Amino acid sequence: MIRVEQFRDRTVLVFGLARTGIAVVRALEAGGAKAVAWDDGAQSRIEAQGVGVVLADPATLDWSQFAAVVLSPGVPLTHPAPHPLVLAARSAGVPVIGDVELLAGTPARGAAPLVGITGTNGKSTTTALIGHLVATSGREAAIGGNLGRAVLDLDPVPASGAYVIELSSFQIDLVSTLAPDVAVLLNITPDHLDRHGDMAGYAAVKESLFAHQRAGQTAIIGVEDSWCQAIADRIAAGPQRLLRLSTTAPVDRGVYVLDGILFDAIDGPAEQIVDLRTFSRLPGRHNWQNAAAAYAAARALGISRSAILTGLASFPGLAHRMELVAEIAGVRFINDSKATNADAAAKALAAYPAIWWIAGGKAKAGGIDSLSDFFPHIRRAYLIGDAAPAFARTLNGSVAFTESGDLARAVAAAFADARQTPDDRPVVLLSPACASFDQFKDYERRGDTFRALAMALGECSA
Repeated sequence: MIRVEQFRDRTVLVFGLARTGIAVVRALEAGGAKAVAWDDGAQSRIEAQGVGVVLADPATLDWSQFAAVVLSPGVPLTHPAPHPLVLAARSAGVPVIGDVELLAGTPARGAAPLVGITGTNGKSTTTALIGHLVATSGREAAIGGNLGRAVLDLDPVPASGAYVIELSSFQIDLVSTLAPDVAVLLNITPDHLDRHGDMAGYAAVKESLFAHQRAGQTAIIGVEDSWCQAIADRIAAGPQRLLRLSTTAPVDRGVYVLDGILFDAIDGPAEQIVDLRTFSRLPGRHNWQNAAAAYAAARALGISRSAILTGLASFPGLAHRMELVAEIAGVRFINDSKATNADAAAKALAAYPAIWWIAGGKAKAGGIDSLSDFFPHIRRAYLIGDAAPAFARTLNGSVAFTESGDLARAVAAAFADARQTPDDRPVVLLSPACASFDQFKDYERRGDTFRALAMALGECSA
């Protein structure tokens, strides 16, 4: 745990009692603050009270006693409308912040550099990969945030190590002084527009990650979409060092990948470093961007090229991100449950030439119209969940499909069809392009179910 010391002897309200909120309460109390907490959900309050959290309904409290409100990133701050508690805090002049802002401000985190990673897609893999590169170079890495452990639940690391923090737009929206030593923005495509109003609002939140960086710190920005390109152009005038990333064209002062070959142009003329196609856990161009970003971040942290290459070769990959979970009768089962929008699903659809695609769930804006370029890779689609009828209308006449209804029927049917194909190394791919909430608690539960279903097929085939 990292103690939050800046509110010693003062009272802080913690609103939202999932894993982040509980970690905040503990960190505040360890730093000498008084933490009172609340959650709109009765079950969450019961569970928090059971582990010793002091509860107090904000509607009954005197706002003048609070030094700050620490808000869970899941609670609306601005759109579609601020939560009533946010409005009450603002009216009382009480600052509303998040757990990452507490990490930024507490001396207890020590002198270790902080790497912040954001982007619409790829940030979890990039976060895990940077943490892996730090750890395999012999340094201590604390990895968390939107991925894994809450930031204040992390253990302090020595100055030779690093905090490697995945940051969602919701978390960035709740910081006001964070200045990452290395800040990474991978890409921006439409997502979470209900929480940020429109694309301009969403992009502005992402850009604010760089707002407080100083000379000696590094901004790493992918420049393959117009939003990020514009942000990079603006950041170029700032005090921090800017490194650009691309997998489509060479860049000056940055890292780029052409046909799988990674080039380092950080400090001068480009040098060929490694063929990323040799790393089986980093398939596809989107993973090449993740690898390029991790390479640039590791270089910014002073990690040697040889140590970076060793780390890239040993990276195990992440669950639910193009994860190979089984190979049965020559059919590979790929769990890409984290692909909760079309842009994320596009990465997997581009990576494999012969796909039996399981898609659907709770649809997001835009559907799958944008995936038409990848339809030739799809031998048949198996549609599940609420989105199935809409996806069927999009695919009709272009891709053969079955409305399977649920994941179990889809996996069984996809395997039966894929094992009959003459295609080399066919893939049954769960890359839903949808949220999971119509049939599963979260994408992890959906991916775990897919894995279990695939493994059961292997047992039956044995």
